[in-house]
Amino acid sequence: MIKKTDSPLSIAMIGTRGIPARYGGFETCVEEVGKRLVKMGHKVTVYCRSHYYPERLREAFGMRLVMVPCIRKKSLETLSHTFLSVLHASMFRHDINMVFNAANAPHLGLLRLLGRRIAVNTDGLEWKRSKWGWTGRIYYKFSERTACFFANRLVSDSEGIHSHYLECYGADSTIIAYGACCQTSKNPEHLQQYGLTPGSYFLQITRFEPDNNPLLTVQAFNCLKTDKKLLLIGGAPFASKYVQAIERESGENVILPGFNYDKNVLRNLWCNCHAYIHGNEVGGTNPALLQAMANGNYVIARNVIFNRNVLTDCGRFYAKDKKDLAKAMQWTLDHPDLLDEGRKKAMQRIRTHYDWNQVAMKYDQLFQKLVRGDYPWPIPRRAQ
Repeated sequence: MIKKTDSPLSIAMIGTRGIPARYGGFETCVEEVGKRLVKMGHKVTVYCRSHYYPERLREAFGMRLVMVPCIRKKSLETLSHTFLSVLHASMFRHDINMVFNAANAPHLGLLRLLGRRIAVNTDGLEWKRSKWGWTGRIYYKFSERTACFFANRLVSDSEGIHSHYLECYGADSTIIAYGACCQTSKNPEHLQQYGLTPGSYFLQITRFEPDNNPLLTVQAFNCLKTDKKLLLIGGAPFASKYVQAIERESGENVILPGFNYDKNVLRNLWCNCHAYIHGNEVGGTNPALLQAMANGNYVIARNVIFNRNVLTDCGRFYAKDKKDLAKAMQWTLDHPDLLDEGRKKAMQRIRTHYDWNQVAMKYDQLFQKLVRGDYPWPIPRRAQ
């Protein structure tokens, strides 16, 4: 239950692609948290990348939308958009500037000089991702420390991210995970466009990047002898050899339809799969993992601490090895009668720990503390 706040605030959401959410976890977080903040009585402004929204909406879910251009190049899109968003936000005295992604931190100097209150949701440990060269990794490490310097308060989405910033920079943070909504299948006929029926396929929804391991999923699936299909929803916004390798190794039972942002279609794909493969290995609480659990999936997840903290005993884990993943996938084929228990436990865990109403209330509590001055400008110590 969302309650009206006694202290309504003006809140700017900066650093995402924008809303309505059509792309990733940050966008979904802004949409789900933002519309609940509006119901509490807050005024919320969301900065959006204009090329994602040709309809040029001015409002969504009670939130004001500001369309800002950017340089449409892989390494510059996020940074150029945030730079222009910060310039715009600096002309308005928002009570809170909520910035998503520590990579945006170097652009926050102007807001800091103006004495504005800033919170930064750090995201994951982006510098660990193999897609970045040494220059990119140096930048992300620099951004982490800059976020500690410019933000009044950091937000971590997991215990692992919280520990990283505390140990490396002496910077404390507020832990607020992402949320998810438990759902059931309403329109299983959506499966027909992929030639599928309920329970006839393994599913993975992800960007085609090495750290998400879709290629490993294809290689493991190729080791199985089954009449089930593998449906890989996603792709990459830029051409790469990794995407080419996925396409090369995908046989006739691997379906690669590309991106799909239709929430109703995705909901029914999640709700009707035999098992969901979660390959993400870098970052904190992953939104795709939460949504798979919320949709009653039996999840096979990459065995890293972030995934273990979320999934716990509700599914299975695999090492970064095609034989180990194939073994886990084969187990689900051999024990279909045991999967329902994991599915039910996963949904209950979402209801208990990852409810969007709880997430929104935690953001509200954080913002109220910021306005009261509970988090003055910190001076982090040197990184170890």
